Amino acid sequence: MPRPRPPHLHKQVSRHGAVVWYVRRGHGPRTRITAVYGTEEFQKQYEAATTGSRPTPLPKVRAGSLQWLYDRYRESSAWSDLSLATRRQRENILKGVMAKAGGEPYGAIKASDIEAGKDRRRDTPSQSRNFLDAMRGLFGWALLAHHVTFDPTAGVRNPKKVATEGFKAWEMEHVERYVARWPRGTRQYVWLHVLLYVGCRRGDAVTLGKQHVRNGVIRFTTEKGRSKKILKVARRIDSELADALAAGPCGDLAFICGERGEPLTKESFGNVFKAACLAAGIPDRSAHGLRKLAATVWVERGATENELMALFGWTTPQMAALYTRSMDREKLSLNADRRLSGARLKPVSTRAE
Repeated sequence: MPRPRPPHLHKQVSRHGAVVWYVRRGHGPRTRITAVYGTEEFQKQYEAATTGSRPTPLPKVRAGSLQWLYDRYRESSAWSDLSLATRRQRENILKGVMAKAGGEPYGAIKASDIEAGKDRRRDTPSQSRNFLDAMRGLFGWALLAHHVTFDPTAGVRNPKKVATEGFKAWEMEHVERYVARWPRGTRQYVWLHVLLYVGCRRGDAVTLGKQHVRNGVIRFTTEKGRSKKILKVARRIDSELADALAAGPCGDLAFICGERGEPLTKESFGNVFKAACLAAGIPDRSAHGLRKLAATVWVERGATENELMALFGWTTPQMAALYTRSMDREKLSLNADRRLSGARLKPVSTRAE
């Protein structure tokens, strides 16, 4: 659920797609905020404008510099179309880039400079990839906006992926340990049941509420689907989940809520859920690990790849394999043996009939 906009803050989009924020009380004068929305500087200027004082102007940026290009990028629809999580991630990366090279002419940036930035982060491949994605976003937009005639990120290869298990999947013993610490009637109990029985990402989990339920079925569009393809998921509410929601506590429009019943962002929910896991003696498990457990349960029940894709909002069958590869192969083997017991295997003849 999006956060309500602060009082007296208005947004205006020009015909060129530039976003302008300003503060205006009633029909009074407008006070423009020059900082980027969501940053600390933006908050300072907003507070100054609401108290009647003029915002502190930002230092002038030289036209043609990398910082100037970055500032224009953040005013574009290409930037605002990114998800909030992606904007925050790229802002953190590009803030460091601007601190070192913001005064350099953006037209002088070469592929070798991008390679050097990637190599400086080679010890952490994910950071290296995120850096490259951020620079590709910046210069890809700059090329379309005719600020540059070539994209220095073109031809720069992605860092080699390191095979990992990713988020660790929960086991049922972890669930039992969690419930022993957070029993029915606690908001932490609700958190667990929404994640496990709906099997959604935490970005979707924090938005789900009674408005998504009809005739015992919860229907929602996935977080990734809201920015790309429309991926709709429908799940029947299990009796265990229904009982947890009835016991609560839940928020007004979101089942998952904070201490005072307020809705949570996916970032804040990730933090408080991690704290709940630590309190339960489960330090190495996260919200996403419950999604893996949910997928594993459905595989054990005999769900096909297409069914898993529908259940979990995946676009490719490869995702089903990715999320379930940590499952014990012995369980799969015995499961298949149990379902197929009594079936006779007829040998295939190699002779022409």
